[in-house]
Amino acid sequence: MMTIRDDHALAADLATEAGERLLRVRERTGFDDPAALRAEGDRAAHVLLMESLSRLRPSDCVLSEEATREERLDPRRLAAERVWIVDPLDGTREFSEPERSDWAVHVALWERGKLTAGAVALPAQGRTLTTADPPKPPAHVKGRFRIAVSRTRPPEFVQKLAYLVGADLVPIGSAGAKISAVLTGEVEAYVHAGGQYEWDSAAPVAVALAAGVHASRIDGSELIYNQADPSLPDILVSLPELAASLLAGIRDLHR
Repeated sequence: MMTIRDDHALAADLATEAGERLLRVRERTGFDDPAALRAEGDRAAHVLLMESLSRLRPSDCVLSEEATREERLDPRRLAAERVWIVDPLDGTREFSEPERSDWAVHVALWERGKLTAGAVALPAQGRTLTTADPPKPPAHVKGRFRIAVSRTRPPEFVQKLAYLVGADLVPIGSAGAKISAVLTGEVEAYVHAGGQYEWDSAAPVAVALAAGVHASRIDGSELIYNQADPSLPDILVSLPELAASLLAGIRDLHR
């Protein structure tokens, strides 16, 4: 019988292994043709994760960013008790830029309505954050704090929110890298409302919740996974002591 610990270890091992393969793809392919590099990275990591999960967890379903539309609509996934939610390469833009390390691999397990295991590999940073041994986020020191935002599409309302709550904005690449930055103390919060999907956040949210960090929709409601429509358009991840003021600020801006 599989144990929860087995799933923690598997998520970490698969995310790390896929990340190592992506580093080799970067080295082998080079950066002269970014589109080709992105396509090869997506393909290589997706194949590794799908083949590994098919072999090691053959009775489980998988929801991957790189799956076909038909695979995403497979009704067996919605009836399943265990679904792996993966993003083989989170942050393809950053992956194709030689100096950037803010991209990730996401592997999460959803069971009976909850995320129960997950890992986020940050290959170019040489680390994997996992529910097997979640990081201990630093305590927030009162005063100004930092909110991670998109490098290319920071939502206008987040700029207003930062002014309202006394925060500075820090551009970071992929969603996984942003949430990881909350866990490692590089920022204190991440707010996004520009549209995402379940695979963008499932693994980092699993690790964040295991670490005792706040994670919710921007209206404070629960993040729900393994839905027929995998769209999950907004998210707030923050140190727990900042969540109430951030949620209040968001409510004030949306009145």
